[in-house]
Amino acid sequence: MHRVVVTGLGVVTPIGNDVPTMWESLLAGRSGIDRIRCFDASAFTSQIAAEVKDFDSSLYLTPKEIKRTERFVQFAIAAAKQAVSDSGIRIDQEDPFLCGVLIGSGMGSMHLIEEQHKILLTKGPHKLSPFMIPMLIVNMGSGHVAISLGFKGPNSCTATACASGAHGVGEAFRIIQRGDAEVMIGGGTESCITPMGVGGFCALQALSRRNDDPTGASRPFDVERDGFVIGEGAGVLVLESLEHAKRRGARIYAEMVGYGMTADAFHMTAPDEQGTGAAKAMAVAVSEARLSPEQVSYINAHGTSTELNDKVETLAIKRTFGEAAKRIPVSSTKSMMGHLIGGAGGVEAVISVLAIVHGMMPPTINYEHPDPACDLDYIPNQPREAPVEVALSNSLGFGGHNATVIFRKF
Repeated sequence: MHRVVVTGLGVVTPIGNDVPTMWESLLAGRSGIDRIRCFDASAFTSQIAAEVKDFDSSLYLTPKEIKRTERFVQFAIAAAKQAVSDSGIRIDQEDPFLCGVLIGSGMGSMHLIEEQHKILLTKGPHKLSPFMIPMLIVNMGSGHVAISLGFKGPNSCTATACASGAHGVGEAFRIIQRGDAEVMIGGGTESCITPMGVGGFCALQALSRRNDDPTGASRPFDVERDGFVIGEGAGVLVLESLEHAKRRGARIYAEMVGYGMTADAFHMTAPDEQGTGAAKAMAVAVSEARLSPEQVSYINAHGTSTELNDKVETLAIKRTFGEAAKRIPVSSTKSMMGHLIGGAGGVEAVISVLAIVHGMMPPTINYEHPDPACDLDYIPNQPREAPVEVALSNSLGFGGHNATVIFRKF
């Protein structure tokens, strides 16, 4: 089994469209949540979202590419190009068949489905775009990134709802471990802040209705939490075999040392209230990493700000780490950037690596009223400076999909 290291990072988020800007915002406790601006949400029970702001796709794509790609794909390309540039990899110096892409997405393009459905109803099937299907399907993040970069190796897409991005990172890790590639771009992307996307989550009663206080709406682990805030964006990592990274003299951010995936096998949307599936995913990842519970320095929680998720994830952490759970700092960066659905796990993996690099743990903002059922150290409201040797990140998706990834200081 090959050791795997992180050599490049890239993001597009509601609090910054590159890694330095996002990181600065996280440490400042800056929220990217506001009233929805991309459509009129006045009739919706939830009228707030974490939209990506001031994104300039022309920095990464040609005018022709922009016309033929949807927003979630453009985010993926932008994040991937940032990460590859950060890593220093040049495809003309690599075997392209040993360089692959695995970017998850939960929803694909809801926007295009809505737009084309209107055309179907008003103008008929002959007016549908010939690009409709290839533009909306979830695998196009991975597909277009490979086209843009010339990566001809393993290429796939994970579609596991809110766990898609973490599974993208984890499966890319596995591909390198077993020797099927030397370099992988792994992560997730999403953009589903649309009338149907928001309306569907409103119908589930999953979204916060704190419309008069957008920046205070996402409050993971706080007793007054009332639902998650939908967000959008992408996060990817360049992963390499250690041998390959050393051979080309790469700068190494961290080593990826563990990955666990399980299923709750319980319910379409609700987590198993005993937290056994999430706990097992963490335990598998910790075991693979050959760590004791006391060695985990920081947990970037799934932490959605929903009643059940935060309580169950807290229980799962305690099941996994026992007495050590009370001593491990935990935070939810969704308090600032909302829930990026399929993009969340990718961005949160990037954040976990940055915590190791900088020795800083981002806060959970809006944590004001402790919940007796959520009784861990959630790094309330202010970042915490401390050495981070090992960072763990959880992603828990609809359908009972659980994914945990672990990074260690190299």
